[in-house]
Amino acid sequence: MKAIWKGTVLAESDDTIIIENNHYFPPNSIKSEHFKSSDTHSTCPWKGTASYYDVVVEGETNADAAWYYDSPKDAAKEIKDYVAFWKGVDVVE
Repeated sequence: MKAIWKGTVLAESDDTIIIENNHYFPPNSIKSEHFKSSDTHSTCPWKGTASYYDVVVEGETNADAAWYYDSPKDAAKEIKDYVAFWKGVDVVE
């Protein structure tokens, strides 16, 4: 799987975890130069508190376009630090 925004591959892995129709990419598959920490957080009743990244490509920012769980609840421990995408980021094979 690949996560692509503005023609740039943000993450690539054959080992994503699919939860609620979202592909979660392993931390080592993320191209870190395109990610900037965000102050945004949200809460999922069964996964816990999500943190967000802004995605940056060629000077353009897609605010809060990626999220991850650094301390997920036990039910979601398999996705600890894995990254998922939305807001126009295409996830394709």
